[in-house]
Amino acid sequence: MASAAYRAGERLYSSYYGEVSDYTKKGGVIASEIMLPPHAPEIYLDRATLWNAVENCEKHPKAQLAYSFDIAMQNELTLEENMELARKFVQEQFVTKGMIADLAFHSPEKEDGGIPNPHFHVMTTMRPLNPDGTWGQKQRREYLLDEDGNRIRDKNGDYMFNAVHTTDWHEPETLEHWREQWAAAVNTKFEEKGLDVRIDHRSYVRQGLDLIPTVHEGANVRQMEAKGIRTEKGELNRWIKATNRLMQDVRKKIKALFVWMAEVKEELSKPQTPSLADLLIAYYNQRNAGAWSNKARIGNLKQFAEAVNYLTENKLLTLEDLQERLSSVNEEFEALSDSMKKKSARIKELQELIREGENYQRLKPVHTELNNIKFKKQREKFET
Repeated sequence: MASAAYRAGERLYSSYYGEVSDYTKKGGVIASEIMLPPHAPEIYLDRATLWNAVENCEKHPKAQLAYSFDIAMQNELTLEENMELARKFVQEQFVTKGMIADLAFHSPEKEDGGIPNPHFHVMTTMRPLNPDGTWGQKQRREYLLDEDGNRIRDKNGDYMFNAVHTTDWHEPETLEHWREQWAAAVNTKFEEKGLDVRIDHRSYVRQGLDLIPTVHEGANVRQMEAKGIRTEKGELNRWIKATNRLMQDVRKKIKALFVWMAEVKEELSKPQTPSLADLLIAYYNQRNAGAWSNKARIGNLKQFAEAVNYLTENKLLTLEDLQERLSSVNEEFEALSDSMKKKSARIKELQELIREGENYQRLKPVHTELNNIKFKKQREKFET
């Protein structure tokens, strides 16, 4: 209920917990709506009614109530185009499968110097709906049978079974399909508008990109960041994004320098290798010939002096010297990149260990109480 209230920017009451979640003062919410499959009761168009029904349907207090998706809208498209694309995607991929979908479109204020970050949230129900509009089962029992087709009992005399999901909504392959379909829908829209941009649903590794992936922030962190509260994960992701931009820029510059040196070598007709000083003089003479003002010529002279000082200090006299130096810098840079990726992976491992530790501390009293129940019926009642 709290998640639905936050995404929609509304005030909702949870009858299950007896709590009110009020996000009416939250900014950045453009619109919100609920999409129903044909056999869903229309009362679920009311957000509070829907999520109270979902909460009250579950027996276990720790049961997962909904699937949640955070999807970026495209700055190359208008707001209306983005919203139309989102509704069509949700209808085709979720609602037609029997899910109830709760959409919320956000356009938060961007940070100074940042780029717009329009996006939409989707919360979908996990339980399928029966044809009569009642809630169905998330799982069914598949009993284990012996070679004669009889059910097998465990040591306590109970029938053994496997819990089988009634839908494929939880499958990794299904999530991959949804990601692929969203990318395809966006790219089709880009093509219709004649835009030379595309998005890719695959990870950096699968795309062959040597970039550091960001860490998953989660709803709580994003809520804090949206309120202007700096978080550890938020800071880490900002550092990762800045580092990726820096690495891409460095690689582009190194690649451009290698291309330039190859072109210079190819064009040189002299049998001997020219000095870098000669090449610099020729280069800046050409720049000065096209300069429009004394200020530009003075700037060229300053750059020339800085370049000569750098070459002299590093004893770089020929193109081969410079190429060897660039190769060395490139190797050092790639080693640094590998080191940063390993550290980023280690940070994720430590965060996972911390999360597991928190789960252990949270569930330890429940485990202790369960072990203290001596009688079977009490224990079974507790487990249910």
